[in-house]
Amino acid sequence: MPEIIALFDAAGRVIGSAPRSEVYARSLWHGSAGVLLHSGDGTRVYVHRRADDKQVMAGLWDCVAGGVVDPGETPYETAVRELGEELGVHGVPLELLLTRAWESGPGPGLGGPEGLRCHLFGYTAQWDGPVHHQASEVAEGRWMSQPELAALLPGPFAPDSRILAEYYLAHR
Repeated sequence: MPEIIALFDAAGRVIGSAPRSEVYARSLWHGSAGVLLHSGDGTRVYVHRRADDKQVMAGLWDCVAGGVVDPGETPYETAVRELGEELGVHGVPLELLLTRAWESGPGPGLGGPEGLRCHLFGYTAQWDGPVHHQASEVAEGRWMSQPELAALLPGPFAPDSRILAEYYLAHR
C-alpha cells in the first residue's frame, strides 16, 4: 500500500491527498510538522543525523523530529506523533514557533524536478529526559549548545529544519 499524505494548496489549505511518491515526484504542496526539542533551561537543542536510507534528505543533520501531515491529521497531531516515534518523547506540551511555506529547489534527495514544496508547522518542546531514537529514522543524535547548532547550520543540514533552527536561534 502506498503511503497517502495530505495535499495543500500554495496558500496552506488542505485540498486533498495523494501518495507520497506522487507528491515528491510532482513537487506538490504538502505539509510537514515537527518539534525542535530543547533543554528546560533553553541552552541546548537535540540534534540528530537522518538515517542514510531515508527517501528525502538522507544522512543530513536535523534538529526537528517531524514528518508529513497525514490525511485527517492536524499539524499539531503530526508533531506529537513524530516526536514520540522518532525520539521517544511523550506527554510534553508543544509551543507553535512558526508556520512557513518553503521550496527547496531541485537537488539530490529533494523530491521531483522542481524540488520540494512544503508548508512547515514548527513547534518547540522542553525536555530533559532520555531520548530514544527510532533506528529507521535517526542514525545518531546528541544535545548541542546553541552556538554548536549555529556552527552546524551552514553544512549538510535538512532545509526545513534549518528554517526552524535559524528562527529559534534568532528569537530565543
